[in-house]
Amino acid sequence: MISEHASPLAALGGADAGGQNVHVAALATALARRGHEVSVFTRRDSPEAPDAVRLAPGVTVRHVPAGPPRALSKDDLLRYMPAFADWLAVRWREEPPDVAHAHFWMSGIAAIWAAARSPVPVVQTFHALGSVKQRWQAEADTSPPQRLGVEAAVVQRATAIIATCTDEVSELAGYGARPETLYVVPCGVDGDRFRPGPQARAAATRSPARVLTVGRLVRRKGNDTVIAAIAGLPGTELVIAGGPEPDQLHEDPEVARLGRVAEECGAADRVRFTGRVPHDNVPALLAAADIVVSVPWYEPFGIAPVEAMACGKAVVVSAVGGHLDTVEDGVTGRLVPPRDPAALTAALTQLLADPGLRRKLGTAGAARAAARYSWDTIASETEAVYARVRQERKVGAR
Repeated sequence: MISEHASPLAALGGADAGGQNVHVAALATALARRGHEVSVFTRRDSPEAPDAVRLAPGVTVRHVPAGPPRALSKDDLLRYMPAFADWLAVRWREEPPDVAHAHFWMSGIAAIWAAARSPVPVVQTFHALGSVKQRWQAEADTSPPQRLGVEAAVVQRATAIIATCTDEVSELAGYGARPETLYVVPCGVDGDRFRPGPQARAAATRSPARVLTVGRLVRRKGNDTVIAAIAGLPGTELVIAGGPEPDQLHEDPEVARLGRVAEECGAADRVRFTGRVPHDNVPALLAAADIVVSVPWYEPFGIAPVEAMACGKAVVVSAVGGHLDTVEDGVTGRLVPPRDPAALTAALTQLLADPGLRRKLGTAGAARAAARYSWDTIASETEAVYARVRQERKVGAR
């Protein structure tokens, strides 16, 4: 696996550390449980980082020297992808993998370049597409200007592409993807960590009611929409989890912006920022909430709502991207339009007034998460894609 900026070893919650890190770590580990040997190649971002780290039995994280060994924004990494590709090509000549699975567009182009010199089938998962980001963020999009062109090249040259939701398939078609190369395999959830428990039942009687959001603190996540909605719900508190370390919250510009939104809405005394929460602590955080909200403007998949569903929580999510696959409105949660505080207030009002409905949605959500989104299921489906591309490579070589 290639994951140039999203190391499976990274602490979650920062600007560039979130669902992709979890996905890569969990998928690699689940594949290793199925008997595979997995190496994850990520950029060295510290001079102290060892060449290799054993993440789990059968999984090794390898640090690639590409660019300065310090933390850099992912938007600054494209210039170092040729060096990343050169390093991969040398390694693959010595020890060619059966399949290379690239995560994110820059990993994809590095894998494509390396595979041109050391033939290896490349499977690509984008996790997010520049076309969607540009549509929603316009001039606020900080991606390199080459992104859409590079993504198109990866789409057209990859052996296979794994989309994480059905909405992404139509976007990939716009890049010229061949239908026979496209597969849909969602992200997964750790059912051993994320599951209904006693705390979930106790939370239903708490006052004030607690609404929770979990994720990176970036504008497109829609936290300002949640704050505006909470302003219309007296007696309800909002917990916003994610972002910098707790002792650095006062320095974070997005925390400052959201604080101003809360002040303007008259809800500042009911909005609390936790800062970064270790992933191991997220289940307890979810269990202590009455409702979990995720209303980004766009969302390639959205792992936090699925983790909340797995814990038996009622979820309210924006009707975008992967949320359209994971949440069935009125059955496993509620769907609302993005950037619509009034619609969110209405949905929250209904759920907060009806504990029985919350329990019903939470029970159905937990069942769906267990049946569809276990990492063993996701690894099995991913493994089937690998087997398919290997078979095609063998047939083509005859």
